[in-house]
Order: sequence, then structure tokens, then C-alpha cells
Amino acid sequence: MGHRIIREPRGFRVITEMFEDTAKRIPNREMARMRRGGRWISYTYSQAHDRVRKIAEFLQKEWSIKKGDMVALVSENRPEWGHAYLGILWAGATVIPLDARLGPMERRYLMDFAGVKHVIASERYVPEMLEARKDLGLKGILSMDEVKEEGIPNFRDVDEKYTGIDRVEVSPEDLAEILFTSGTTGSPKGVMLTHNNIMSDLEGVYQVIPIYEDDVFFSILPLHHVYECTVGFLAPIYIGARVSYSRSLRPDHMLQDMKDTRPTVWLTVPLILEKIYTRIIREVSKAPTTRKAIFNVFRSTAKIPVVGKKLNKRLFKPLHERLGLDRLKFMVSGGAALPLWVAKGLEELGFHVIQGYGLSETSPILTVTPPHDPRLPSVGVPIPGVEIKIFDPNEDGEGEIAARGPMVMKGYYKNEKATKEVFTEDGWFLTGDIGYMDKDGYLYITGRKKAVIVTKGGKNIYPEEIESKLLESPYIEEILVFGAKNPQTGDEEVQALVYPNLDTVREEARRRGITPDDDFIYNLVQQEIERLSKDLASYKRVKRFALRYEEFPKTTTRKIKRHLFKGMYIEPGEKVKDAGIEEKE
Repeated sequence: MGHRIIREPRGFRVITEMFEDTAKRIPNREMARMRRGGRWISYTYSQAHDRVRKIAEFLQKEWSIKKGDMVALVSENRPEWGHAYLGILWAGATVIPLDARLGPMERRYLMDFAGVKHVIASERYVPEMLEARKDLGLKGILSMDEVKEEGIPNFRDVDEKYTGIDRVEVSPEDLAEILFTSGTTGSPKGVMLTHNNIMSDLEGVYQVIPIYEDDVFFSILPLHHVYECTVGFLAPIYIGARVSYSRSLRPDHMLQDMKDTRPTVWLTVPLILEKIYTRIIREVSKAPTTRKAIFNVFRSTAKIPVVGKKLNKRLFKPLHERLGLDRLKFMVSGGAALPLWVAKGLEELGFHVIQGYGLSETSPILTVTPPHDPRLPSVGVPIPGVEIKIFDPNEDGEGEIAARGPMVMKGYYKNEKATKEVFTEDGWFLTGDIGYMDKDGYLYITGRKKAVIVTKGGKNIYPEEIESKLLESPYIEEILVFGAKNPQTGDEEVQALVYPNLDTVREEARRRGITPDDDFIYNLVQQEIERLSKDLASYKRVKRFALRYEEFPKTTTRKIKRHLFKGMYIEPGEKVKDAGIEEKE
């Protein structure tokens, strides 16, 4: 059981060697494209190679960058982000990718912590870097675009002035990048990834996932995040495929760019897939009865053994074409567990969904769904080179997931204490995730160790399991389940915050001829929670919940920031936390 090895790894030692090989092997093939100013701009591998060599020469001659130095990189998603990333590595330096969605003070804090003195930025972030230069003593700012500020060089200047240098020789054990978590207090965790960490992960994926030179990736996730950087940026280079970047995350922009791209591979996260699926189902629910009946008949064919999935891809071809996904080989879902009902629903619509699991600390991929044998809701089996072990399993086989292999990070930057806490003496990395493996080696994620709710009777409750179930309701847009200690009894009880889907709520209110006030919404959500909780053990059911009328704050991979709600308690009779519905009308 498990993965079929479809080819042998290519044996690259470092990232720049890999890029150089691809650029020389297929110089005229398009590497990346993006719509800009109403038209598509693109770069071939040869053009990117030339610019990378020139950026590296600039870093050496203008900034005296040498092997092992750190250069920060901040920009929205665009092909030039990749040129900067590779140019920094080409000069032998280490990339510090900064989250473009953080606030300026958070970025400044991380740069100060890392001791960064040089940065490459897109035009949008140059003013911020000029401000940071005063406080942090930055020695150099290179802009991807032409800017008004005097004396700030840009990529066009670099292209015109320099001819390029050969890549600096580095060791596989040299640092390629340091990935920082957000935060402005304490010691942030900077994940140190070596060239070997990242290359071993790429080679593991290459051996088992059928992606080829003629594949087209569609990129929407932030490039600073290791999931998109490794799988959505570096993996296509390893293969020699091309990437099309969405100009923004606006739904209309994404849809138009996707339709123009017609990708074969799309990396995404569960929340986006969930929204796409629920929107499709919502549109169908408004269709005439006959059309709805045909739609449901088509969906049911997915259950036909052997031919069901292939048949559904044909039956739903018009839907796929409307989304620009008619050539799609598979969606790759990562960053969090994909709810089973979403995964099954997408497969019923003829989409092939592959799930992966990993962390920033593991470069990131540890497991991935074998394309020939997916088993929902499993996140797959370990890729070549990865060992997975369940630590301290309970009677159901659930325990903390641990991993070992060459893709596991070197450690946390300037944080030996945190590094020691996540490694065992014999080299296992403790992920903090809870899960189990079946007899065939398929891994299943059930929750986060930090989020676990422990009942008075010693039962473990994983909020993610309950959230996944309750999100099946069309009236619940987002939900956060947590444990709260009842001040009267001292018992830990299951509570929840619910962000309702106000569109479907209003539709239901109009259907009933009722005003959608707080009481109506609360009662509607309560009925849904009761309906969907029938299959849950009694100790797992939500005892008390409250509404909130704004989205939850999320990470860049669209996961709710649970730590912000630590210590929350919902009082008896409390129905709403935060703003009232009037603010959304």
C-alpha cells in the first residue's frame, strides 16, 4: 500500500543548482506569468535566469553581500518575488521572506530580531522600508519597481547595469531561508530551513506526484509561506512547469485569471475550497426543480465503482469550464485538514482532490494523498524519505504525530529552548498535531494538541472534529469551538463562537417573512447545531455558543488564530459577542 514511485529523483544538492539546470535545459519555456495593466506579462526560464544572475551581482558589488548573509524579501505575489528569492540564494545569502500581510511594526520587529540590514521590496513596501531604515539602520533597499524616492535602485537599473555572475557555491547544509511566525512580543520562532531540507522535500514529491513540464500551476497563496514557496514555486522549477499568478484575491480577479490560465494544478487551502463548494450548492438550490434533480443525479454517479469519478468529470464539464478548471488534473489542499463533506462534495462534482500534510518546520510536505488510491479523510501516506510515528497513542491509536527525515528543519533561529522542546533525544520532531495511522500507513489528523479539550471524565475532545461537522450547515460561515471552564462547577465544557452566513440567513428570513434579528439568527443556528450534533458523542456536543458578526482573524493560510480567543467564556444567556447585525446590513 502507499505511494507508487513513478520516477527517480534528479539528485540536486542545492536550490540554485536545480534552477540553473532547468534554465539551461528549457531556456525558452515560460516560467511565470501574471496579468498587469490589463495584459499578461511573462518571463521565460532564460529571462529569469539572466535577472537572477544580475541581482546576485548587484548584491555582491553594491551591498557587499557574502555567503551566509541575510536579505529580507517583502512583496505581494508576483513573478519578481521569485527572481529576488533566487537572486539572494544565487549570491550565497539566506532569504528572510516577510509576510506581506503583517503590519509594518510586526515586520520591523522581525527584521530587527533577525538583524537584517538589506531588503528587496516591491514598490508598495519601499516607503515602509525607508522608515525602517532610520530605526534599524538598514544599509540597502532594492525595489522591484521604479520608485519616486531618490537613490533607491530597482530591477530595471540592475538589468541595465550588470551582466550577471556565476552562482556562489554553497553546501546543502547551508541555510536557504528563515521563516518567521508573526508576533511583536517575546522571541518569534524563525524556522531555519537548509537547502537540503527543501531539496529533499521536492525530491520526495517529485517521486510520487505526476506533475510534468506541460503542467500549469495557478498561484493564489502567499509566496512567503513555505507551502506555496516549496510546492507552488520551487516544485514547478524542479519539473520545468510554469506558474500563473492571480493578480489579487478578489473573487472576480481570481475567476477571470483562472479562466484565462486554465491550470492543470491548483494549490489551495480548505477554507477556499469550502467557499467554492458551498457557493456552487447555493446557486443550484435556487435553480428550477428539474435542473436541481438532474444535478443531483449527476452527483450520485460518483459512487459508481471504477468509472464514477471519470464519468462525473465529463458530466460536470460545463461547470469546470465556467470556473476555468476544465484542464485541472487535481486540486492540492494543504495548510489545514479539509472537511470530509467538502472533499466528498468536490469529488462528486468531478474534481480530483489531493491532500497534503506538513508544517513550516518540515519544508513542509510530510504526507500526501497517493493519486491512485485516495482515502478520505486521510491526508495520505509519507513521501519518500519521511518517517511518521504516533507518540503516546491512546486506546484508539490517537497520539501526537512525530516526524523524522532530511526535510525537518535545522531548528529555530536564536531559540535553542524552543528547538529542544520540539525534538526528542533520538531526533523525532513533535508536530503538536494529534492523529492516527491505519494499518496501511495512511495518516489521519484529528486535532491540535494545544486545542484539545479534556473533560472531567478524562475524555479528549478535538475542536476541529466538531467544527468540521457543524460547518456542514449552510447558515454557519465560520465557527470556533473551544473549551471553557464553568466558574460555578469548575468543569471544562464545550463552547463555540459562530460567524453566521448572513446571506443564507437573510434568504431563510425572507422565506419565512421574518426580520433577521439576533434572536432569529441565534435560534436558527441553535437548531442547526442540534441537528448536526446528533451523531456526536454527548460529551462532544456544544453546551453553549454565541454569535459574532465579523470574520475571525486568520493566518496567511486561512486558519483561525485560536490563541486570540484563549480564556474566553460565554455566560449563560449570552447570545452575541462583538457587533450587532445592524453593522452588516
